[in-house]
Amino acid sequence: MDHADAQYLEAKRTVDDRALDRRVRDRFVDELPASPRIREAAAGTGVTVPRLLDWGVTAGDYVGVDRGGDVIALARERRAGECGGAPTEAGFRVDDLTVRFEQGDALTAFAGDDADCVVAQAFLDVVPVGDALDAFADALRPGGLVYAPITFDGETTFQPDHPADDAVVAAYHDAIDAEPGRDSRAGRHLLDRCRAREGDLLAVGASDWVVYPPYPADERAFLATILEFVSDAVEGRVEGAVDWLRTRRRQLDAGELSYVAHGYDVLYRVPG
Repeated sequence: MDHADAQYLEAKRTVDDRALDRRVRDRFVDELPASPRIREAAAGTGVTVPRLLDWGVTAGDYVGVDRGGDVIALARERRAGECGGAPTEAGFRVDDLTVRFEQGDALTAFAGDDADCVVAQAFLDVVPVGDALDAFADALRPGGLVYAPITFDGETTFQPDHPADDAVVAAYHDAIDAEPGRDSRAGRHLLDRCRAREGDLLAVGASDWVVYPPYPADERAFLATILEFVSDAVEGRVEGAVDWLRTRRRQLDAGELSYVAHGYDVLYRVPG
């Protein structure tokens, strides 16, 4: 993951904050023990840590793993300063919470960890859902939790209307599905997988990315990256895509573009 990816992850932070379903979040926090062992798959720049502190999780042991060395380095530096933590070799300590960020494969890094919870935010649409649930179950103690917020579920909307909207969005979703392990409807398939397993589906809620003008924080940069994702998927493959992209970029520059992506927040408990 390069510097541009790190910028995107930081830019979408406020979008994620609005999207998180509070009822699912509150159930997640209520289910945690007093000093939980929390593991995060695809931790990115580590923004889950200040959220945990805001939610009252101020003791325990957190480890976040991501493939990208750049984002891990940024997480160690930026989150320590933000949270007022005392730096350690791989992270920091704040209150009674020990925080570490490590580079690695999120589906193998926590094997046999006996953790209380695995967090997987905006991750289960980029890996096979069944494989991820198997890996998380192997990382958890009996009765441990999988908290999977902002799992994309195949609904994308841009406004104002454009004649090529349907063709562009369909091609964008098809391009996601064509990548090995990816799933544009991961949210509903995650629900199916959880119901089919022996554990308990504790809570489900909608978690939609909704971005509209005037754009707060760095959300203009977030939307610009989303348009690049769409461009990579459809340019040269969809009739009208060139005009669609030109129009959307002009609308973004003018502060006129809105965007919605539908997702689910899911809280699942493995068998105890």
